[in-house]
Amino acid sequence: MFTKEKIKDLHYTLSGKIDAKDVQNMADSVLTEFGKTAKLRGFRPGHIPLTILRQKYNASAWGEAIDKLINSGMQKYVADKKLRLAAQPRVDFKSSNMGEDVEFTMDFDVLPGLPEIDLDKITVTRKVAKLDEKEVEKALENIRKSRSVAEKQDEKYAAADGDVAVIDFKGFIGKTAFEGGEAKKHHLVLGSGAFIPGFEDQIIGHKTGDEFDVNVTFPKEYHAENLAGKQARFEVKIHEIRKHILPELNDELAKAVGQESVEKLKEHIRKIINNQYADAAQREMRNELLEFLGDKVKMELPQTLVDQELNMAKQEHDAQHAHCDDKNCKDHKWDEKQEKKEAERRVKLGLVLAEWGTQHKVEVTYNDLQQAIWDEASRYPDPKQIFEFYNKNQNALAMLRGMIFERKALDAMLTKVKHKEKSVPADELFKQATVK
Repeated sequence: MFTKEKIKDLHYTLSGKIDAKDVQNMADSVLTEFGKTAKLRGFRPGHIPLTILRQKYNASAWGEAIDKLINSGMQKYVADKKLRLAAQPRVDFKSSNMGEDVEFTMDFDVLPGLPEIDLDKITVTRKVAKLDEKEVEKALENIRKSRSVAEKQDEKYAAADGDVAVIDFKGFIGKTAFEGGEAKKHHLVLGSGAFIPGFEDQIIGHKTGDEFDVNVTFPKEYHAENLAGKQARFEVKIHEIRKHILPELNDELAKAVGQESVEKLKEHIRKIINNQYADAAQREMRNELLEFLGDKVKMELPQTLVDQELNMAKQEHDAQHAHCDDKNCKDHKWDEKQEKKEAERRVKLGLVLAEWGTQHKVEVTYNDLQQAIWDEASRYPDPKQIFEFYNKNQNALAMLRGMIFERKALDAMLTKVKHKEKSVPADELFKQATVK
């Protein structure tokens, strides 16, 4: 079938020819199989003569026959050469007319082998942070706040940071009220930053029944262009002030959040914080190892995969900067040279992790997938929607599986490298940059 072979690095170009007689024989097989269930007036299913089937359906059978012959020839070629395709081959036909010999060329890239990586010669840093009891106290305070009750205060009470002020307000630019600047009995948490900078600060210190003006300046980048950068005056009336009353830190509160006592609750919080420290340290080590692999491992890359990665990055860039121009987006221009370099890096790391993980029998289990989906779903108000999304979207599920596989491959690699410990403040564990 293949009459000429041209190989350059990982790229193959094959020229091929299929005799018209062989194509027709395969087309007859396709027609015969189709005829077993085909319905045609005057004939029982399975009893339609081949000559009749040829008259009506040979054109479509001819194309299917060519595909079958090329695919089978390609499978044999790949198996004989022990190649692994990087992507689907591209086929260009010089001739494929019915009744004539078929001539074509086929282009494809193959995956490279994994170069030797001496993991035992690599050293990564494991950052270790000592748990500060202030973090435990902060977590306990957050639990108390989450179960606080906002109690209405009397008219002598002055509003403070963290209180809820129930207010009427109406906004003016000059003497003209502007659209969207008015509300009745709005519940505003003071210090939340929900309103224009400076607004909430001017509520603090006032009491129930007070009527007064609040003067602010809208930010220059405010979403409503007619208000951006302008000075505004708000007429405000306070209907009531509610103060958050925190529950006592006792065993009763601990039981309300699923622990037997305050001491058990503290132990539980310490465990969570230490796990967070360990996870952050592990992420840093993964990034450090990725940096090494990206910089030190040398390998040929399939151009097909690089082009695909670059095209996806370009599409994502264009979508993110669809409304940008030189005035409102300084970083909207596409840097082809830099983006190609990053695409090559991502392809290299993906190939290294995929090959190493496969060789070392890294597997993604059903539980791995379910845990990853649950971790993502737990960040949304309705977790069920996330589970349904992955159940219906196999491409998204495959991408998630790939991400888990790469992470597990990295973690398996980290068990084979050398480690050195470094004591750091807890904050440093959460400042690592993500490797591209």
